[in-house]
Amino acid sequence: MAEAHQAVAFQFTVSPDGIDLQLSHEALRQVYLSGLHSWKKRFIRFRNGIMNGVYPGSAPGFVVVLAGYMGRAKYVQADPSLGLFCKLGQYIPVSNYMSFETQRRVGGILVGTGLWVAIIYTMRNVLKFLLSWHGWMSERHGAATWKSRVWLALVRIFSGIQTPTLCSFQTSLPNLPVPSVKDTMTRYLESVRPLLEEKEYKRMEVLTLDFQKNYAPKLQWYLRLKSLWATNYVSDWWEEYIYLRSRNPIMVNSNYYVMDFLYVFPTQRQAARAGNAIHSIMLYRKKLDRAEIKPFLLQNTIPMCSSQYERMFNTSRVPGIDSDTLQHVSNSRHIAVYHRGRYFKVGMFYDGRLLLPREIEQQMERILADTSEPQPGEEKLAALTAGDRCCIGPVLVPWACARDAYLRLGKNRQSLDAVEKAAFFVTLDDTEQRHDPNYPVESLRRYAKSLLHGNCYDRWFDKSFNLIVYKNGTMGLNAEHSWADAPIIGHLWEHVLFMDPVKLGYTSDGHCKGQPHRSLPGPQRLQWSIPSECQSMIDNSLAVAQALADDVDIHIIPFEDFGKGLIKKCKTSPDAFIQIALQLAYFRDKGKFCLTYEASMTRLFREGRTETVRSCTMETCAFVRAIVNAEPKEKKLSLLQTAAKKHQQMYRMAMTGKGIDRHLFCLYLVSKYLQLDSPFLKEVLSEPWRLSTSQTPLQQPELFDLVRHPELVSSGGGFGPVADDGYGVAYIIVGENLINFHISCKRSSPE
Repeated sequence: MAEAHQAVAFQFTVSPDGIDLQLSHEALRQVYLSGLHSWKKRFIRFRNGIMNGVYPGSAPGFVVVLAGYMGRAKYVQADPSLGLFCKLGQYIPVSNYMSFETQRRVGGILVGTGLWVAIIYTMRNVLKFLLSWHGWMSERHGAATWKSRVWLALVRIFSGIQTPTLCSFQTSLPNLPVPSVKDTMTRYLESVRPLLEEKEYKRMEVLTLDFQKNYAPKLQWYLRLKSLWATNYVSDWWEEYIYLRSRNPIMVNSNYYVMDFLYVFPTQRQAARAGNAIHSIMLYRKKLDRAEIKPFLLQNTIPMCSSQYERMFNTSRVPGIDSDTLQHVSNSRHIAVYHRGRYFKVGMFYDGRLLLPREIEQQMERILADTSEPQPGEEKLAALTAGDRCCIGPVLVPWACARDAYLRLGKNRQSLDAVEKAAFFVTLDDTEQRHDPNYPVESLRRYAKSLLHGNCYDRWFDKSFNLIVYKNGTMGLNAEHSWADAPIIGHLWEHVLFMDPVKLGYTSDGHCKGQPHRSLPGPQRLQWSIPSECQSMIDNSLAVAQALADDVDIHIIPFEDFGKGLIKKCKTSPDAFIQIALQLAYFRDKGKFCLTYEASMTRLFREGRTETVRSCTMETCAFVRAIVNAEPKEKKLSLLQTAAKKHQQMYRMAMTGKGIDRHLFCLYLVSKYLQLDSPFLKEVLSEPWRLSTSQTPLQQPELFDLVRHPELVSSGGGFGPVADDGYGVAYIIVGENLINFHISCKRSSPE
């Protein structure tokens, strides 16, 4: 292949006259440009590290402090060095190298710099103290009290004058507080009250009191100790025990999907859509590397933690026997592409720059035109990432076992590295998916299931995310969950959907704008040597994955009767309104209430991830019963307002570190470390979430003018059910008049 020759920097031949070197100037040029790009990236990271390290300080601030200090010392005729060099002169002959006046100036600069650092440290700690106050959350939007206004003004002042980068606020964010056991027990009993009969509730009260008296003090002491040592007492355990130590398939059970536009189809050309999308994603990575992405600020002032962005790219989950690990490389210059059972490595840079959309389309066209057949075992290799994670009992079950036995050496190792160390994974899918207005239910169901699991072997489910581009130009994402939560990948996807049709666009015949590259090396076909024993393990894993995929049912509802606009006119929180509606729907479906999970974020704290809002409350149940029993309208409206206020209160508590479930989870882990068997924790942690819900937030509404272009609405995304006999419900509030619901369950459920 031509690209193989261009990839060799030099060749040599041995003859009687000696060694004849044959240098390839083009290859050497590419090596030089690659190294230059790498050093530029290192410098940018070093610079950003310095800027974040001194934030909220800035270069102008340093000049002002230093000039002010030196000017004051000169005005009062004081020694700006504070006698620093006089003391050093007792041990080091400084006077031999510097005059007395130079010593005063250098010492003054050092003391002034120390003063600047002290000011930064003070501002940072004051800002951390200010951000620990959350009273502003209980106030109605647009009706802030004088206390909140003063607080906001102080936050802006102590945030400094420099424009913050993505991670500027990290060291100023407070640590997640450990709630008191008493408060957690009270809130837990309140959350299960609507779900238990009187006798069961009394029994749970006894268990709670026993735990609070006999077990909790010791467990809580260890948690408080961890909170003093670690930046977040939950997140590392949450990542390890909820995600990485799970031995079940991550397909459906953990990974989630994100959809394309609902009504807009920018191009019918698969390669062109892939070209614009891949280029947009790589531009986002460039902005992320340079810390040019704006930090997410509530009310344009209050910062949220940005630590989850760090592993968005160049990351893959690696299976282990007892626990998986997350492998992240600092830089990757290629992507991995799957098409018709073949794997390709596609470089994203040439001539020292990122490939343009038309050039990426050119590479995708080459892959689509490739007629070579898959190598033995290659086509369904990724089924290993869809099945069980390791050896269970005496029976060998992929994925960790197969990887360790057959993919560690030779070309298998090289090809596996190309996939796992790629910036991200791309699947050029041979099927056609999109919303069909003539068959909306079935078309969206097929589309969602394809994104969630595909054929169980055409997505690399361990990669941080997979970009799937279909034959008709529709696309979507499948994302692995352990490295970050859905809002992080949602931020990327909003950028892609904005760049694709709005900024980059297409020609009249559907191609990416621009011209193909005449001398661009083609994609590299990855080589595998997969023995028959490994192929048997692939088949076993595929059987597990297909059974799981066939069991999942998904229903997507674009609800257009009304949306956020009407709900807000009723002076009700849209999220609370939807959660109450879900409780009513579940009660009408099952005739009972259930333990309900709503994901809330704790990113107001450093390294915060999520907390659970238990949205089935006594107040919500009272409203549901009033609806079912056809109570008078005035009573139902009153109960709705009461239930919505209660839900908002619980959501605020979850966001501010006063939730129930993460605290109980950590207490349970400590009890296991100490080998203490608590009946209360054992029962609480085994309760099934039969209704698991999550809102997909629209984080960059300024990118989409849905008033002038209502067709640019996103379908949102979804996930599989958490419980075998439960529902998974994801929803996205789009504009003022649309709410998209993604509902999943298992066909095998007895209900």
